Order: sequence, then C-alpha cells, then structure tokens
Amino acid sequence: MKEDTEAPCLFCGSPTQPKLLENKYAYAIWDQFPVTKHHLLILPKRHAADYFELTQDEKIACDALLSAGRDLINKKDLSVSGFNIGMNCGADAGQTIFHCHIHLIPRRSGDVAAPRGGIRHTIPGKGAY
Repeated sequence: MKEDTEAPCLFCGSPTQPKLLENKYAYAIWDQFPVTKHHLLILPKRHAADYFELTQDEKIACDALLSAGRDLINKKDLSVSGFNIGMNCGADAGQTIFHCHIHLIPRRSGDVAAPRGGIRHTIPGKGAY
C-alpha cells in the first residue's frame, strides 16, 4: 500500500551521504542513524514506497548490494559475526520514509544479552521461543 506524504522524499534526488556501492538499479549508503557501527541502507534508485513496489530487476539489484555490503562491512570490521536484514513496509510496520530501503545491520558477539529471536523481538514478548 502506498503512503501519501507531504514532505519531499529524502532518498530521491542526490543522497546526502556518498554512495558506497552502486549498480544499475540500486545504491548503498551508511545509515545516518545507525543501530550499530557500519549500518548500511540499500535503496532502489527509482522511487518505490516499499519492497512490494520493486520490479524484479530492482529486487535482484538490491540483493546484489546486500551481498556486496556484507563483504564491505566484513573487510572494515573483523568483529562483525552476524547480520540482521530488515525492511519496514507501511506505517503500521514502523516505516517513516516511504522510499523502499533495506537495512543491513552488522551484529557482534555480545552486542545484546540474548540475541536469539532476532527481528522477532519487533513485537514485545514474541522473540522468545
């Protein structure tokens, strides 16, 4: 579902951050409000509100940058031992910028006390199983 917003899209036009990785349909930048050090955002070049509006070519391009982003982060930081990949699709899922963006969040041993369940902790009480 496309969300209507009054403000111009923060990701359309020239990004405020330098592009770290790029291909025909997508690019990667550092997240300006990182969850962890080296948190990357993967974005399609074309404005699409969320993942479900991407073309197949754009999905493939974003996937390629997720892998390239993982390699970039692993070269920069040997302490990284895992990753979370996430998207918020729609206001009720927490999306605040309605231009598709995929979070690549590096994780390190001990960064949280109990990582089991990962993104399942989005809904309080649902991460433990």
